Amino acid sequence: MACHIRNSIRRLRFEAGEMTQQELAKHAGVTRQTIIALEAAKYSPSLELGFRIAAVFGQPIESVFQYETA
Repeated sequence: MACHIRNSIRRLRFEAGEMTQQELAKHAGVTRQTIIALEAAKYSPSLELGFRIAAVFGQPIESVFQYETA
């Protein structure tokens, strides 16, 4: 069974006053390259990072990340 974690990071950045990838990375304590990889669905975050990113946007984690099975 194939699994995939989708995310709404790009949309949430836009809704947060067009926050840059660098700004999000700084707030979440990661590199800009990590944010790029997350947005491109090339990388699934650790649970801790997922919660940190959700906290930056003031959202529950399930509003930022969605687990899908195919």
